[in-house]
Amino acid sequence: MNDGVNGVALAVFIFFFLAVTVMGFMAARWRKAENEQSLDEWGLGGRSFGTWVTWFLLGGDLYTAYTFVAVPAAVYAAGAAGFFAVPYTILVYPLIFTFLPRLWSVSHKHGYVTTSDFVRGRFGSKGLSLAVAVTGILATMPYIALQLVGIQAVLDVMGIGGTESTHWFIKDLPLLIAFAVLAAYTYSSGLRAPALIAFVKDGLIYLVIVVAIIYIPIKLGGFDAIFSAAQEKFSTPGADGKPTGALTPGHTGQWTYATLALGSALALFMYPHSITATLSSKSRNVIRRNTTILPLYSLMLGLLAILGFMAIAAGIKVKNGQLAIPQLFENMFPDWFTGVAFAAIGIGALVPAAIMSIAAANLFTRNIYKDFIKPDATPAQETKVSKLVSLLVKVGALVFVLTMDKTVAINFQLLGGIWILQTMPALVGGLFTRWFHRWALLAGWAVGMVYGTLAAYGVASPTQKHFGGSNAAIPGIGEIGYIGLTAFLLNVLVTVVLTFVLRALKAPDGIDETSPSDYTADAGDPGVKVELPPATAGAPGGH
Repeated sequence: MNDGVNGVALAVFIFFFLAVTVMGFMAARWRKAENEQSLDEWGLGGRSFGTWVTWFLLGGDLYTAYTFVAVPAAVYAAGAAGFFAVPYTILVYPLIFTFLPRLWSVSHKHGYVTTSDFVRGRFGSKGLSLAVAVTGILATMPYIALQLVGIQAVLDVMGIGGTESTHWFIKDLPLLIAFAVLAAYTYSSGLRAPALIAFVKDGLIYLVIVVAIIYIPIKLGGFDAIFSAAQEKFSTPGADGKPTGALTPGHTGQWTYATLALGSALALFMYPHSITATLSSKSRNVIRRNTTILPLYSLMLGLLAILGFMAIAAGIKVKNGQLAIPQLFENMFPDWFTGVAFAAIGIGALVPAAIMSIAAANLFTRNIYKDFIKPDATPAQETKVSKLVSLLVKVGALVFVLTMDKTVAINFQLLGGIWILQTMPALVGGLFTRWFHRWALLAGWAVGMVYGTLAAYGVASPTQKHFGGSNAAIPGIGEIGYIGLTAFLLNVLVTVVLTFVLRALKAPDGIDETSPSDYTADAGDPGVKVELPPATAGAPGGH
């Protein structure tokens, strides 16, 4: 690692950072709306994005700092276990092809802005809607934190992050500045800002990936040398006398690998930011087309993960694994292209962080503020509250960054996955059936949340006593698996059993304001128009 500041790389990084900052503020004039004071405009970009804009926007949910920093860092530290992200991004697309178009159609028909809007309308339950909203906000915090960790890793490697003895404020000042800029243009331009910046972000990311997978192996002697170096490292016993990792999955880690992949696939499009990007599109067919072309984003994910092996072969030695890939870039690339690579990581963190904060703010505004605090809020008041909350969400993410162990940043995303997965029975189940009882869904959610949180709290790591990982023993099996998937299965079990009981007792259902035709409606269909949700129109709000 450089003793001083890498001036050339820093200059290139600042150039791109300033360029996207200007784009972020200018985005307010892009596709300018007649009425900017509405969540449809600020929080969903006017529901006007076509196939390519939606593709870049949804792609921002995949290629984030999590992809560029945390996944290769996991491969660098433990080997094959870090590759779970590859199969999960393959599994996810057939899943979302089945339900995202249905969610878009019913949301377009009824003017839903969030998943909680749909849950309230489908099950007539503000309580269940509130549970989904709180979970979405909670799960988004660590995911935004992971993006900020990516920016911080780049700043540290460039030499402007200070040292361990540096005062915390001075050390974190560059991160705070980046956070302030992100907050400012998100507040100003809403979803249009990350949608416009996504074009630059993805162009830089693809450029860096292509160069990295060709240029770095040539300098390291080819992939044979890279895999040999990784095999040598992982076969060397650590301080406990056991291998430090594995080049291929071992028998004992298969349950962990499989459950992480499946659980992460189920969770990815439960996140509020994924749904926000989905609902911003202008037609049902845009969503269907995107589910078929989005796998292009996963094409080189495996090669990105191999950067972790390249870092080993290049002799990268860092105490914090999140610095491995930025350090690899600095060591291997010319200074000017190092700046380009760092800009790709930094902007790759800013775009999803902006979408995530907007999505969380929409949840608070529609499903907490409007449903429980000010039911008669005007569209302008909703937009103002959402803008302010988007700032608070970023502050919450900063708290995660500054207080939790950043050496295993991938746990940030996996912890959020444990929570957000518990909303799947209400959201996806509700898109296909009304059989589940609202009270059973709420009870199942509570069981999943409590079990998942307590199980994660009990996981320790060498650097953290609690929340040190996302895997634990699966009850009744004894194998180690992803806590989120175990909690989800408990959630479903409780929901199904209690639904049978409540149906037998003839417990009252909430009012379902949707109809079967709503789930296949498209923007151009006769008679289809955006309606106000029940809390706005004055219809019964449920219980």
